[in-house]
Amino acid sequence: MGRVGAALRRIAPWAAQNADGAIALGLAITVGILGIMPDEIFGKDGQEIQNQLVSAATLVILALVATALLRDRLRQAPVEATITSGALSELPVRLARLEQIETLVTGTRRALDELQLVRVLASPLEIAQAHSDARAGTTRWSFKGGTGTFLRAVTLPECVAAARKDKRHLTVRIEIIDPTNNEVCEAYAHYRRSLADAPDVTGETWTPDRVRKESYATILAAFWHRQRYGLLDIGVGLSSTMTTFRWDLSAARVIMTIEDPNRAMTALAGTFYYESCDTELRLSLEQARRVPLESYKLVPLSDEPTVEEVQELFRGVELPLPRTYNDRDIVDITRKALRAKDPYELPQRT
Repeated sequence: MGRVGAALRRIAPWAAQNADGAIALGLAITVGILGIMPDEIFGKDGQEIQNQLVSAATLVILALVATALLRDRLRQAPVEATITSGALSELPVRLARLEQIETLVTGTRRALDELQLVRVLASPLEIAQAHSDARAGTTRWSFKGGTGTFLRAVTLPECVAAARKDKRHLTVRIEIIDPTNNEVCEAYAHYRRSLADAPDVTGETWTPDRVRKESYATILAAFWHRQRYGLLDIGVGLSSTMTTFRWDLSAARVIMTIEDPNRAMTALAGTFYYESCDTELRLSLEQARRVPLESYKLVPLSDEPTVEEVQELFRGVELPLPRTYNDRDIVDITRKALRAKDPYELPQRT
């Protein structure tokens, strides 16, 4: 009896909260019992009485079920009203905020990814490897800097040779110091001497005259390569201002170097830094004095251009050499144009 009492005590609170359901359940059990009881129990009209009891109990059960459903609906109505008027009405605002947060996270992730791709190069070997990777298979090259010594010595010859081997088009854009502008030549020479007054790896010191010759040599090299490779589209601009940076931009990456051979920066194509440098080089070249390289057929240059050919070429493109230049000076320009020494050449390992 104790166990039965304990069970009833546990069931009582539930039955009180769900009286209609409890009554319906009890009636359902009762109807089930009546249905299986023998007819004789209810007398001679037991079948009829049994059927009436089952039918009446069934109606009561259906009424109780309907009452329970209505009660549950009444209970849910305030909840639905609260959800509809509150949370659901604020849902568009919350979704908009989530979209803003997602956009912010996406933009931040993209910015961090691009910053990670701006890499500092900390040795001549890393810088040389970056230039090699940039030249590999490129169809374009843009340069902006001082006089383009490394461009003449390595970049231009190797890019043209690779393009000729693959029989593909190559676009080159170059911006260097204007050799006819004495002020910028003197400023650049003073800057280079202030960094190192001793001769560099070429064995020369930086003077205004050397700056002029180096720039003339780059122009001559551009004409010489253009005459020898028909798929080379090359342009040269002459700047009246100097820069302490050098930009080398290919289809794959950009490399920014300074006079320190152990420091440089590089970024891959598609990054914010790369696209910004590309825009800078294009706009800067548009403001520079253009060399009429479309006149490359004006004076055919020999494999080893003569003094007369060089003089005639620069007169024809309205960049006459200084009158003080003699044959030795012109030979020096030709040597720098076609056999320039790599100023960043690494020593050979033994």
